Amino acid sequence: MTILSPGRPLDSLTSSPRVGPLGRLARVTFRRRGRTVLAWLAALVIAVLLSMTMGGDFKADYSAPGSDSKEAQTLLEDRFPSQAGDTVDVVVRADGGVQDQQQAIEDLLADLGSVAHVEAVSDPFQDPAGISQDGTTALAHVRLDVENPVDMPREDSEQMLEIADDASSDGFQVGLGGQTIVQAEQGEIGSEGLGLAAAAIILLIMFGSLVAAGLPIVMAVAGLAVSSTLTTVVISFVDAPDWSTSLATMMGIGIGIDYALLMVTRFREWRAAGLDTEAATVATLDTAGRSVMVAGTTVVISMLGLFAMGLSFMRGAAVVTILGVLIVMLASVTLFPALLGYLGKHVDRLRLPVGRGHTVVVAEGGHVEPSAAWLGWSRVVERHRIVAAVVGVAILLALALPFLDVRFGFPDAGNNREETSSRQAYDTLADGFGAGMNGPLLLVAEVPDGTSAGALDQISAAVAETSGVAAVAPPTLNPEGDTAVVTVVPTTGPQDAETVDLVNTLRDDVLPRATDGTGVTVHVGGVTATSIDSSDNIAKRLPLLIGGVVLLSMLLLVASFRSIAVAVKAAVMNLLSVAAAYGVVALVLQGGWAGQLIGIDTPTPLPAFVPVLMFAVLFGLSMDYEVFLVARMREVWLRTRNNEQAILGGLAGTGRVITAAAAIMVAVFAAFVPSPDVVLKVIGVGMAAAIFIDATVVRLLLVPAVMHLLGRANWWMPASLGRVLPELHVEGHPEDHLPARAV
Repeated sequence: MTILSPGRPLDSLTSSPRVGPLGRLARVTFRRRGRTVLAWLAALVIAVLLSMTMGGDFKADYSAPGSDSKEAQTLLEDRFPSQAGDTVDVVVRADGGVQDQQQAIEDLLADLGSVAHVEAVSDPFQDPAGISQDGTTALAHVRLDVENPVDMPREDSEQMLEIADDASSDGFQVGLGGQTIVQAEQGEIGSEGLGLAAAAIILLIMFGSLVAAGLPIVMAVAGLAVSSTLTTVVISFVDAPDWSTSLATMMGIGIGIDYALLMVTRFREWRAAGLDTEAATVATLDTAGRSVMVAGTTVVISMLGLFAMGLSFMRGAAVVTILGVLIVMLASVTLFPALLGYLGKHVDRLRLPVGRGHTVVVAEGGHVEPSAAWLGWSRVVERHRIVAAVVGVAILLALALPFLDVRFGFPDAGNNREETSSRQAYDTLADGFGAGMNGPLLLVAEVPDGTSAGALDQISAAVAETSGVAAVAPPTLNPEGDTAVVTVVPTTGPQDAETVDLVNTLRDDVLPRATDGTGVTVHVGGVTATSIDSSDNIAKRLPLLIGGVVLLSMLLLVASFRSIAVAVKAAVMNLLSVAAAYGVVALVLQGGWAGQLIGIDTPTPLPAFVPVLMFAVLFGLSMDYEVFLVARMREVWLRTRNNEQAILGGLAGTGRVITAAAAIMVAVFAAFVPSPDVVLKVIGVGMAAAIFIDATVVRLLLVPAVMHLLGRANWWMPASLGRVLPELHVEGHPEDHLPARAV
């Protein structure tokens, strides 16, 4: 065993290494690095031009296709456009009574009416339901000419908030509610910048060199610049929610840096083994590059699973994220080797007094030996394999337990920060009019010709007599007289289980009886009903997502590693990892000590689409670390045919990379946590927790322990299946690139 310095030539190298497609591509881009960099700059310019000429706007429909609430929404948009536009609730509380402040309230409403995109403002003094019974609270509605809150310019919403703030004083409180106001209050927090800064620090600690740490950052930023610019073009063809760009950005930064981190580490090893810069670049892409392609493909497969949900906003989020992943993969195999052409010789230059370089030990034949510390950990897991497996499973199950008590639903203004206008409006409205005023139901009735005048009154009376109904507004007909809207105020809030029961009772019992023989068809809609239908719809489709993603990923792993056990083990471990992350999310949503750490101080429901999205993303990312780890194990297995040595060498050889990659991904997703948007905050917590759990408990403890228990069965596959599946050689042919002997 000998120690070599980076770049030191060996006296004898293999004469003609087998080089795969990625290696050949790396050689081309390395030699034509100038053209490659210019091509990426040209791609960015083209993306910018396309964005300027074809860019679209974010929009999302969270309703469930074919549901009762969707039918109600469609009817409103087609026949009752005056009821379909977005609204802002104006809630005024006057300690001395609103009647004494009538002039001040009318002046306030006049000022709000002068804001752009305001179509009409209701008068609470002319509305029987506009003033609370105790006379201290008034409610007015500002109707906008935009149907989707994202279409409302932020500056106009902020102007409305300024008007409300200026009008407020001691004893006279004004709050504005509605999704338009919530979006204006959320603002921007620069999560991407926080994630990049954290990643840079971790890379510096790991490599101790500005050049080595800078390569992953440059590659990730280049891919992000192109993908984020093209996103505006993509959303002109598909509907995507505004948060999808944040998710895609974080994914692009995280996996881009992780993939480059793996390749920089392998490049330095090849240089230490004696290869020159070009040969080391080719060898890196021919080995680690294959792992990157398989890992990226598993992420794409996982995101494709979102199409099985049948929801337009899920498809849009998947397309935007997949675009980012594919461009990062392209940058990994083209731009990265080109950058090595410029910086490869200087990869260890500009060292900083942080972190510490580690001496690379090369064994006979040129194989890089893993560090002593990670080799020691590998042997600890080997000696205590049963204990490690039991402890690992116990930790994951304990973390998953809180998910059994999770409440599904959509967070509303009642879960916002107390200092926000939307939260104040929510609380004031609940105190003055009852909790149900924050989530009224909209009954949308199709009224055929010849319907008796009393039919709608009969329906309203039946609804009013239903348990759980606080008030029913008189029916409002559209100008054509073929559609009516009835507003129903429940006695309970939009997140209460009693409200769900009321919606089901109206649909299954009250409305069918009340409309029998009238010819009238009534649909229950509104935000609350839409939330209920969406949660039910997603719950029904979730098995399709899980089954499809798991099966496709297992097939890819079987083809990659020629092993049934590796694929099954990876699927089970990843499911346990995701379940543990769900448990962490459920714990913080309870609003206790864990929730208060991240700014959630009230019990908050979990939107049903969040665990679906988390599953798709986390299953793909978990497979990334599985591929990194098992590819190195298989490399040793093919060289030695010794299972114990393969597991020890694989874990010790990738432990440092997986730990650093996970730390980067945790930091990137943790940048979501400061967001005032509860959904983004929850996604950040769940993703960060899952990556941490997966990279520590699963990859560095549970996976090697189970593989030690399975023994040589880890590498078994039926001969008949082996003949059918393609041979991917995900580990490459490292022996062909290694020196013939070390000196």
